[in-house]
Amino acid sequence: MTQVSPAPAHIPVPETALDNAPWSALTGPHARFAIGGDLARRYPEDVAPFVAVRSWDHPDVWDALREILDPGEVFGVSGYEGDVPHGWTLVGGGDGVQLVETAALDPRPDPEAVLLGRDDVSEMLAIVERNQPGPFRPRTYELGRYIGIRHEGRLIAMAGERLHPEGWTEISAVSVDEDHRRRGLASRLVLDVAFHIQARGDRALLHAAATNTGAIAAYERLGFALRRRTRFSSIAAP
Repeated sequence: MTQVSPAPAHIPVPETALDNAPWSALTGPHARFAIGGDLARRYPEDVAPFVAVRSWDHPDVWDALREILDPGEVFGVSGYEGDVPHGWTLVGGGDGVQLVETAALDPRPDPEAVLLGRDDVSEMLAIVERNQPGPFRPRTYELGRYIGIRHEGRLIAMAGERLHPEGWTEISAVSVDEDHRRRGLASRLVLDVAFHIQARGDRALLHAAATNTGAIAAYERLGFALRRRTRFSSIAAP
C-alpha cells in the first residue's frame, strides 16, 4: 500500500493563507458567502457545511459559533484537535493532508471537459452520492468553476473549485464512476481545473483524507506535494 511519504511540516510558500484556508476564503475571495463576524464565519448551509474561526484560542470562539449555527446542526471544521465544550458533540473526524502544486505540475485544458452549472445540479449531486468525494451541496457549484466528462449523455466524471484562500484555489469533488476508472479521467480533470486556476493567477491546492493513499499518490505523480497534515472534524452544535 502506498504511504504518505514523510515531509517537512510545510513546503515554503509566501502566503500564510493556507494555514487556515477556510477562514482566509471566507474573509477574502469568498466573503460574499460569509455568515458571521470577526471570530467565526460559515458558508450558507446549501453551499457548504464548513465553518471557520479566526483562532481556536480565543475565549469567545464557541459563543461566536453558537450565534451562527442552528441548534443541533452538524458542521465541519479543520485544524481543531482539542475537546469540545459541554453541550457540543464531536460527531466524527479524521486526519487529513493538504497538498500544493509544485513546478512539476503541467496543467492543460481537456478537450472533452464541459462546464457544469445550475442546470446540472441534480447530476452533480448524483455523481457525488455515487462516489463520496466529500461534502457537496445544491449551491456548491457557485464556489468556482466545475467541469465534467459525459459518456452517452451521462455525467461520469467531475471536478471543480471549492475553497478560495487568497492567492490559491482548492480542487475538489474529484469523482469518477466506478466503471470508467483507470482511464485517467480524474487526472485529466484535475489538470484542466489547475490550468484555469493558474490562468487567473492563482495556485492550486488539494485536501484529502490521510487514509486515501491511492488518491494522494496520484496527486503526487501529477506534481502536487504534501505541505501539511491537519485534522478534519464534524461537530454538532448544542
